[in-house]
Amino acid sequence: MTADQVLAEIREANLSYLMLAQTLIRSDREQALFRLGLGEDNAALIDALTPAQMMKIASSNTLLCRMRCDDELVWSLLTNHGKPAANDGVSRLHASILMAGRHQEAA
Repeated sequence: MTADQVLAEIREANLSYLMLAQTLIRSDREQALFRLGLGEDNAALIDALTPAQMMKIASSNTLLCRMRCDDELVWSLLTNHGKPAANDGVSRLHASILMAGRHQEAA
């Protein structure tokens, strides 16, 4: 993949993320704050963006979203590394609880 292709993919991901974030914020603000890991101030900013502003912001060469699963335990729970498939639901629930706790700490 060339540098131009990478930048095009980043722009597309940014625009998709902004559009999704704005839709979630407008449909269910509390759930959006949790799912996106945003604070109220950032949610208000995203909610107020015009399409032209979203296009301008999306054209950045830096990803706007980041991986929230930055913990080996969470990754292990999500991928069920070395565990039988019967524990999928429990592992995902455990990972969700851990990430929710981190969202509360950040807020």
